[in-house]
Amino acid sequence: MTRPVSRRHLLKTGAASVAGVGAAVAIGTCDESGFPICRGSQAAAQPAAPAPASPASNAAAAAPSGTGMLFFFNDPEAAFVTAAVDRLIPPDATFAGAAAAGVLTYIDRQLASGFGAGDRMYLDGPWLADAPPEQGYQLRFTPAQLYQIGIEEIRAHVRAANAGREFWDLGEAERDDVLSGLETARIVLPSLPAPVFFETLLANTIEGFFADPAYGGNRDMVGWRMVGFPGAYAQYLELVDAYDYAYRREPISMANEDARHAHLTDHP
Repeated sequence: MTRPVSRRHLLKTGAASVAGVGAAVAIGTCDESGFPICRGSQAAAQPAAPAPASPASNAAAAAPSGTGMLFFFNDPEAAFVTAAVDRLIPPDATFAGAAAAGVLTYIDRQLASGFGAGDRMYLDGPWLADAPPEQGYQLRFTPAQLYQIGIEEIRAHVRAANAGREFWDLGEAERDDVLSGLETARIVLPSLPAPVFFETLLANTIEGFFADPAYGGNRDMVGWRMVGFPGAYAQYLELVDAYDYAYRREPISMANEDARHAHLTDHP
């Protein structure tokens, strides 16, 4: 957050990555009962994350209503993510922000899946702090561990700097300042580079805001409505020869039975 970022600029960047979201998500790592692998079963095979420093009595109240069951985050982690993503994509007079759009649920499901366990990541060393960007991710932590450790260390930093207040208790400008500090490395975390955590959270927030609602985010298809994306229609054969008019249609999720084809007769 080194410079002001307009909502339109953010959405242009996010919408461009919508096509790649399917490759990034990794829902489907399940146990024998068919439920996603949850926090405990993944952590056993990896170095343990630090235990929470102290319980936060108001953490549950800070999470948005309608979140439903969380497979990965505990209450303080959920409260942190909710407060953070709603500053990365805040609401305005027309559209909901990331928190109301269910981005917490999207990220939670991803971290409870193979993505969180780093199933498709190379996590062996060497890890080079000064490696060029083209050499990729340079941490020993899975995405799940990155979130667990990062959130706990950021919470500790915020409490120390704000008389014991939690991140979600801060005002909007104060939360923006913390996020800016993470992005620019002004805030130094003990165990991992703060910009890596920020970039991961931002990328997952954009994914959750624009991915198909079947993955838990983009509630009421708010992200698609914002940019005019029609959703998961299977084909547009009847529209191939139609030119020079705006295509406006109620967006459809891939979970919707009507997501089969678009009809020219539905438009003027």
